[in-house]
Amino acid sequence: MHLLAARPGDITDGTEPIDPDQSPADVVFISAADTEISALSQARTALGKQAPSLRLAQLGWLKHPYSVDLYLDKTATKSRLVVARLLGGRAYWTYGLDEFATRLKQAGVLFAALPGDDKPDETLRAVSTIGDENWAALWSYMVEGGPENSANLLRLARHILEAEERPQSANPLLRAGHYWPGASQADQSTVSASWSAGAPTAAVVFYRALVQGGGLDPIDRMIEALQQRGLNPNPVFVASLKDPVSAATLASIFEAAPPDVIINATSFAVSSPDPGDWRQERPATVLDQPGVPVLQAVLAAQSLDAWSQGMTGLTARDIAMNVALPEVDGRLLTRAISFKDEDYRDEACQCTIATHRALRDRVDIVADMRHAGPA
Repeated sequence: MHLLAARPGDITDGTEPIDPDQSPADVVFISAADTEISALSQARTALGKQAPSLRLAQLGWLKHPYSVDLYLDKTATKSRLVVARLLGGRAYWTYGLDEFATRLKQAGVLFAALPGDDKPDETLRAVSTIGDENWAALWSYMVEGGPENSANLLRLARHILEAEERPQSANPLLRAGHYWPGASQADQSTVSASWSAGAPTAAVVFYRALVQGGGLDPIDRMIEALQQRGLNPNPVFVASLKDPVSAATLASIFEAAPPDVIINATSFAVSSPDPGDWRQERPATVLDQPGVPVLQAVLAAQSLDAWSQGMTGLTARDIAMNVALPEVDGRLLTRAISFKDEDYRDEACQCTIATHRALRDRVDIVADMRHAGPA
């Protein structure tokens, strides 16, 4: 059977088997989120010899049944602890979860199947073979994210495997809040300290996951571009625009520092089209409240090579998530400003790390569109 090489940042539908080609290790971590894989790679590097040996694998590599069987044979059943973070739960990875739970238990390998979000999933807990306290701690570290929580996940793995000192509990990260490059924590005063008096304000809204996983290059480049054009950037991260806490926090920030334009880098839509009377006015969203143009910037999930060499532009997935659905909210489409590209090869984890990388000329195009919409 023909096997594809594993390439982070590429989208696979699971129709072709993939061989991650990894040797066994103390800890195997599997996730669909490049941000989580990047964060753990950085944490392992920071810990150095204090970290357990680690393999990082994309869940997308293990969609095909043959890929699952091969990875179990070569890597997982010969390791010591396997952690799989599953967005969508068992239904998203039925064959993989069943095989991992059965074969890892037979091999005496500890297994932690964790929800891919912050919602409990008893089905995943039931097939895990580590204790409740350790399962909950691993999950909490991933839910909160960030460099220290990622490092403590690896410290906890050492504690589980070697009975070393147990790390502190997860340090909570706000559901939504201010961000500023170089600041470990930011508030409005941190952000406005870099503002120019009387300049228009451009709010930049993006996902909390970028703060958790260190994929902030497109946001940092957008902040620079706006400053160069004489605007005051006000970057704000949110868990989701549908999250009540995030929406309330964003509304409060908009009230305290009214934006003149909003650049939104989150996906999907908050409202939904009314299937009844199409003439009805669309319900206002939190982005509509300031009454200013909302520009939709796309952080594409595909690689730059795939986008530049392809004949269709963005993938169907990116078009649905970042173009079609945001238009339901009345946002103004701009450009794709970043792509998921292979950043570096982490030889210790036997994985190429993929992260968002901005394309500066496309960032500049969006920054130049600050006057979009009616005057």
